Amino acid sequence: MSRKILILVENLPSPFDRRVWQEATSLRSAGYHVSIICPTGKGYEKYYEEIEGVHIYRYDLPLEGEGAKGYAVEYSAALWHTFRLAWKVRREQGFDVIHACNPPDLLFLVGLVFKLLYKTKFIFDHHDINPELYEAKFNRRDFFWKLMVWLERATFMAADISIATNESYKCIAIERGKMDPEKVYVVRSGPKLDRLKFLPPVDSLKKGRTYLVGYVGVMGKQEGLDLLLQAVQYIVHDLGRHDIHFGLVGGGTSLEEMKVLAEELRVSDYVTFTGRVPDQELLEMLNTADICVNPDRANEMNDKSTMNKIMEYMALGKPIVQFDLTEGRFSAQGASLYAAPNDYKDMGDKILQLLDSPDIREKMGALGYRRVRNELEWKYEEPKLLQAYDAVFD
Repeated sequence: MSRKILILVENLPSPFDRRVWQEATSLRSAGYHVSIICPTGKGYEKYYEEIEGVHIYRYDLPLEGEGAKGYAVEYSAALWHTFRLAWKVRREQGFDVIHACNPPDLLFLVGLVFKLLYKTKFIFDHHDINPELYEAKFNRRDFFWKLMVWLERATFMAADISIATNESYKCIAIERGKMDPEKVYVVRSGPKLDRLKFLPPVDSLKKGRTYLVGYVGVMGKQEGLDLLLQAVQYIVHDLGRHDIHFGLVGGGTSLEEMKVLAEELRVSDYVTFTGRVPDQELLEMLNTADICVNPDRANEMNDKSTMNKIMEYMALGKPIVQFDLTEGRFSAQGASLYAAPNDYKDMGDKILQLLDSPDIREKMGALGYRRVRNELEWKYEEPKLLQAYDAVFD
């Protein structure tokens, strides 16, 4: 039987999107013929290339959406290019399954067309809960929120099976999406330890200070970087600690806004914003960090979502401070201290508690590393992905 897969992803280019790339290469290693349609990005400008046997087709997006109109333009362009390239992939590579990774919850339209015309199977890989994401970004439940709920429901209806990143997402698939529980597979986003290498610390990243606190992730509104910067202000100006530097790695729509906020809070000398950087620079920052932080704001979206950065911190043996969220606590367990939700002063206090307790840091870091190595690494999730594919081809 032919086993050819087309993966659709809109928010990041491949192979930069770690989860998508791990899925693609795992399927390729299992004997599947894999193609991906995704946007271009910095360092990923080619419209077509083959990497590790995976065929990647890319398109340009007009802008990164911010606000309802911005997202409408971005998603409309993405949908058009995805349809256009899907026909091209069908001619050049062929596919029996379309594997759509949200956001947006519009990609089911591509799957539905090929399902109706050619009986192509459709898998929904549920990366983000978009109604909750919309509410986190805009703090309202209006027409567009209702539209998000409808599109999510339509996506689940179109899916032959769905893949959830955790048990919270599985519950949404079953309860809100009305999916048959036997057709929902939990495949967590475990890291690959061969990518997250231990490196010697780079002392210059501490900018002459004793300690470094590390962060890696998207710079967006729901990521709580404003709360982290307020925690920095509290640590530096209220508590008088001038021995700590903060290294923040990542890009996003709020990056420039966060730089301005750091200036306004008078903490810009204590914070390095790197923007999006190659893996080597990311690993240097995390390996140098004494602790790492996850300031994701407490809301319905973040409470139910598994954050890749938490497990990346753990894979490098770093103790963590984060707000107390359901899936964040499940991932980190004893490798993290948990601040009261959205309380930046408590986050600041927890950061200092860890920095001033080297023995506790060492124990927590070792616990987190063991948990990733023995339970959460991608090699434990890969069989679950292949099981889902066995079911869709059964």
